[in-house]
Amino acid sequence: MRPTPRTPSPRRYLMCPPTHFTVTYSINPWMDPTKPVDLPLALAQWEDLRDRYRSLGHTVELLDPHPALPDMVFAANGATVVDGRVLGAKFAYPERTDEAAVHLAWFRRNGWAEEDLREPDHVNEGEGDFAVTSTWILAGRGFRSSPLSHDEAQEFFGRPVIGLELVDPRYYHLDTALCVLDDARDEVMYYPGAFSPGSRAVLARLFPDALLATEEDAAALGMNAVSDGRHVLLPQTAVGLFEPLRRRGFEPIGMDLSELLKGGGSVKCCTQELRP
Repeated sequence: MRPTPRTPSPRRYLMCPPTHFTVTYSINPWMDPTKPVDLPLALAQWEDLRDRYRSLGHTVELLDPHPALPDMVFAANGATVVDGRVLGAKFAYPERTDEAAVHLAWFRRNGWAEEDLREPDHVNEGEGDFAVTSTWILAGRGFRSSPLSHDEAQEFFGRPVIGLELVDPRYYHLDTALCVLDDARDEVMYYPGAFSPGSRAVLARLFPDALLATEEDAAALGMNAVSDGRHVLLPQTAVGLFEPLRRRGFEPIGMDLSELLKGGGSVKCCTQELRP
């Protein structure tokens, strides 16, 4: 059986260089302040990801880093953009609270109208917990984002929001447990062990043909990936996903973001999509 033909679509991403990245506190199980960060290596790895996006024909916009906000490199958490509308973030931990205003200020400076911006009432951590397909917005909860943010997103974007309960603290955001492979075709991959039984049942009903990740590949943050509908950029250590992706017609591209993994993030965490 031949794999499904895949056509990539040009994307526009927002990224923030890890100029001030360090791990001095712990707000997820991956963070260990006793393990030093090799900052030049972190920057080189991030630049490789940025350059790879551009080589694939995508646009990368840059957010200026702030010296008091070491986690700003994880730009996916700063907002969710759907149909050109921006739902800002409201962070669960005070260490990251000020990132939200920096992101909304960027959108204001770059041409977004005030009526297309929303400062949220409820805790959500942007694309960390919101994943977008053509039919649904999938929304994680359980460790960071409030269930109340799901209704807020549905009202603002006018798209159905499907709540999913995360139960394993290693997968504290939805983007560590699920990746949208082809948004136009509602195609995803996910790690079942990250979700509650009810949420696993919902995912199985919505995505009966989803690619299911093993525990080993999930633990390599293999779900923290970005796809343009053909190319799937993912951690190079998630080796068990490469052949299954190829069989489905995708082109996996392994990336080394090992230094940023010390903060609990990889490819997707560094990448906010600006959906027109």
